[in-house]
Amino acid sequence: MNPVKKKVAIHIGECHVSREPTVIRTLLGSCVAVCLFDPVNRIGGMNHILLPGQADLQHYDAPTRYALNAMDLLITGIMQLGGKRFNLTAKVFGGGHIIPGISEEFGMGRKNIAFVLEFLRVENIRITGQDLGGVDSRRVYFHTDSGAVFLQRIVSANLGLFKTEEKYIKQVRKQPIQFGEVELFGQEK
Repeated sequence: MNPVKKKVAIHIGECHVSREPTVIRTLLGSCVAVCLFDPVNRIGGMNHILLPGQADLQHYDAPTRYALNAMDLLITGIMQLGGKRFNLTAKVFGGGHIIPGISEEFGMGRKNIAFVLEFLRVENIRITGQDLGGVDSRRVYFHTDSGAVFLQRIVSANLGLFKTEEKYIKQVRKQPIQFGEVELFGQEK
């Protein structure tokens, strides 16, 4: 008989680790979630990163919204439960370009992806799965006892609206400008 797994939802700037079988879920847009798993000790955890880099701890009260702080918290949490750093594998999700009005080059999703991938490379944590970029939001369900991830893509409503506006603008630009008659007031004929 399989026991029912505990379920935990995390939000921006949060992190959860567990030695007990748990399903951690989150919803991502331009944010990135990293799922770390120690397959030997069967300990896993997930974070939800809003911004790349590191928080200025003197000015921000939610440092785990930043990638470096969130990664440190996740790794430390797994190690405190008995996980070993050299066993860790990662699955990385999110970083969608969900605000089409901002150039993808300057979008936060791309920056979050670049930061997290470089962090994992430098820390020598092997990536065993990823679903990054694009224009969709994602729901991520991470099973801490097996390292399995179930992913649900959510088509961005913003993208549909943006495409409709873009189509309308192109149509308007194709039509020649037609001016009506001008009537000036105060002039006698």
